Amino acid sequence: MEKVVLVNPQDEVLGQMEKMQAHENGLLHRAFSVFLFNEKGEMLLQKRSGQKYHSPNQWTNACCSHPRLEESYLDGAKRRTKEELGIDCELTEKFHFIYKADVGDGLWEHELDHVFTGNFEGEFDLNPEEVSEIRYISIADLQTEITENPDDFTEWFKIIWAEYRNQLN
Repeated sequence: MEKVVLVNPQDEVLGQMEKMQAHENGLLHRAFSVFLFNEKGEMLLQKRSGQKYHSPNQWTNACCSHPRLEESYLDGAKRRTKEELGIDCELTEKFHFIYKADVGDGLWEHELDHVFTGNFEGEFDLNPEEVSEIRYISIADLQTEITENPDDFTEWFKIIWAEYRNQLN
């Protein structure tokens, strides 16, 4: 049973809770988001597996998850990128912020999210329990798709992508 690390807004640990329970109660917990780009500057998107308990079959950024209690945000991001996409790559933290998103079915993502970026060219070894497909997309095309088909994308990705553009412009 996977647990998340509950924190206050200053990132001080309050305890741990089973992931589903934290999402049902909308409690603030640690998370990370990974944005990967290719040499052309296109962003990697993953389509969440249809087996996921929330937001199945929606497009999102390369990897999102939660660090374990004694794990750094960076180590967690590298671990999950390997587990989901089957790759290793250098990641750089860009910023962190707090958001809360209604992901449907009475579930909430309320996260202190550390956002990392990296570059990757090469082969992927996708974990089918996590990811059904991947694709690279230009930033202009991504903006158009989010505007025209917002329901195709996870709620948190739309929030994090807006914050990413805001922070880095």
